[in-house]
Amino acid sequence: MNTSAVMDIMVRGLMLTAELAAPIVVTALVVGFAISLVQSITQIQEVTLSFVPKAIAVAIALVVCGQWMISELVSFTHVIFDKIPSLLGGG
Repeated sequence: MNTSAVMDIMVRGLMLTAELAAPIVVTALVVGFAISLVQSITQIQEVTLSFVPKAIAVAIALVVCGQWMISELVSFTHVIFDKIPSLLGGG
């Protein structure tokens, strides 16, 4: 196993991590910003008012994107498993 193969696997793994985290993080960011905007307009400063909608939105994002996320992760795992013989120098 050479350094370029390890770096390729690491870059692909980090890119996959970013792709899988993006829908959840962006959803939480957008909902958090919207709730913060409403809180600043109405001057209601309640912590649970921002937490509960974000939790619900993230759960919905997981339900919507969950199938895609799992298929991407399984595809990446298959690619890595298929590369094992060539990484070990067998083929």
